[in-house]
Amino acid sequence: MKYIKLVTVYIMSFAYTYVGIRHFIDPDFFLAIMPDYLPFHLELVYLSGLAEIILGLLLLNKKKRTAAAVGIILLLILVFPANIHLVQSELSQSLLGVTREQAVIRLPFQALFILIAYWHSKND
Repeated sequence: MKYIKLVTVYIMSFAYTYVGIRHFIDPDFFLAIMPDYLPFHLELVYLSGLAEIILGLLLLNKKKRTAAAVGIILLLILVFPANIHLVQSELSQSLLGVTREQAVIRLPFQALFILIAYWHSKND
């Protein structure tokens, strides 16, 4: 189990860092799912991208892993409204080329990612 946990740390680190970088390379993708009621859309896209990069890299540091995992949990909760917005917005769906059903299928993955981050917040 320890090996699986270590492998998932590296996968998570790569995934969050990569997606965080994508916030800066292709902000339009993330802007497409920003709920209208939130202000400062571009700034929030960049801020969440920066958070993903920092937290993804901190996962690699065993001493910082718990804090990084807790940060990822909070980040996933904070960005969840964007996933809800994608389910509700036909415009967002068309901009990203996804169906409503595909957007709905994405939702439970947030819980899975939160559970994995929680698992990594616990020291072995």
